[in-house]
Amino acid sequence: MVLARMEARTRMGPNVIFIVADDLGYADLGCYGGRNTAFGSPSPNLDALAARGLRLTDGYSNSPVCSPTRVALMTMRYQYRVRGGMEEPINTMTNRSSESSGLPARLPTLPGQLRAAGYDTALIGKWHLGYPPHFGPLLSGYDEFYGIMAGGADYFTHCSGRGQHDLYLGHDEHHEVGYLTDLFSQRAVSYVREKAAAARAGRPFFLSLHYTAPHWPWQTRDDAHLSAAVAGQLAHLSGGDVETYRRMIHHMDEGIGWLVQALGDEGLSRDTLIVFTSDNGGERFSDNWPHVGGKMDLTEGGIRVPWIAHWPAAIGPGGVSRQPCMTMDWSTTILELCGGQPHPGHPPDGVSLARTLRDPDDTFEHTLAWRMKHRSQRAFRQGAWKYLKVDDHEYLFDITRDGRERANLAARHPEKLASLRGAWMAWNDTMPAIPADAGVTNAYTVKDMPQR
Repeated sequence: MVLARMEARTRMGPNVIFIVADDLGYADLGCYGGRNTAFGSPSPNLDALAARGLRLTDGYSNSPVCSPTRVALMTMRYQYRVRGGMEEPINTMTNRSSESSGLPARLPTLPGQLRAAGYDTALIGKWHLGYPPHFGPLLSGYDEFYGIMAGGADYFTHCSGRGQHDLYLGHDEHHEVGYLTDLFSQRAVSYVREKAAAARAGRPFFLSLHYTAPHWPWQTRDDAHLSAAVAGQLAHLSGGDVETYRRMIHHMDEGIGWLVQALGDEGLSRDTLIVFTSDNGGERFSDNWPHVGGKMDLTEGGIRVPWIAHWPAAIGPGGVSRQPCMTMDWSTTILELCGGQPHPGHPPDGVSLARTLRDPDDTFEHTLAWRMKHRSQRAFRQGAWKYLKVDDHEYLFDITRDGRERANLAARHPEKLASLRGAWMAWNDTMPAIPADAGVTNAYTVKDMPQR
């Protein structure tokens, strides 16, 4: 019956809301084991979506840092196929006028292919894939854009790292008073209400809602007074705490609750697929338990992220799946479910997860590969095994038993280590080489705080 409902709705195409948090840790949400705060659960609305839908335990981001993951999300391919996708990340403080550090308009994208299939498309939130005139959301498949172009912005002044105002409507600068997370949530609610009549009449929408939360600077709704202190030092190395960070998550979660309510009010809940994830693992105040590492690392803490899918017409409640997947797989899945067609000259690297949405226990073999210029990192997951290289050190883990990556099995299973190393090298040979001038930008080092 679920399969029949999915196939019937797929012929029409569900509405899709693809929500991406920024630097969210694996265990920051209650439904992923996160602890309650002094004010209660930091994520009651996301927890409810997971309870009524599907939660994946072995989902990953395409990269442990934001803009490469966003390239993969957009193109449905490994980010290494795009020059801008090899920046770690795109440095909008130095490369604002760059002609190479971004997502080229000539490339087919998920929103572009969905628009060709009859969808209205919009991005609300963070872009971080280059500035106009060379790059921009409206050049890469979105009909509408409201958000920031940079990698981060003050939540009240909406200024980026160099103090430049960075809130846009379309490709034009836009000034509006408000807390950035709330502005994105409110704009998303307005978009759903504006598109509701057309959606009910058979013209679906694809909304990318890419929050900057809970990325620094560490500002809740009550922290406008901090803007002067973080101007020009947006990484906010002397500020923040766990409580502030978790309130930032809660503000985002509240906005998602407003959006879910709007879908219900407009009669769109049943036929709307909501997907939630993070662009990479958590940063300094996040909870990545049980994993080690975080943003910029290919240990599990840098790439294992929440994945929640909610679609009452096709996904049953309470599902949990251990299917390995990464960002580009979800983009490929959305394209298939919405009746879009991949560009013949740019076939997706991602694979469809539609079968897992139908049946959480229906898992399949799916190898995942990563690389980073930062610390010469490599990672390759195949089934239960993960090959990892950091600097000059190689490791082998049974990741299903040892998600914390503490029991190195390389000496006990040298043949498996050699096999996975060879598989990674064969995959790497299919990717363009990382250019010597590709940038690596760390917000902080061990000089600023002890290593995690």
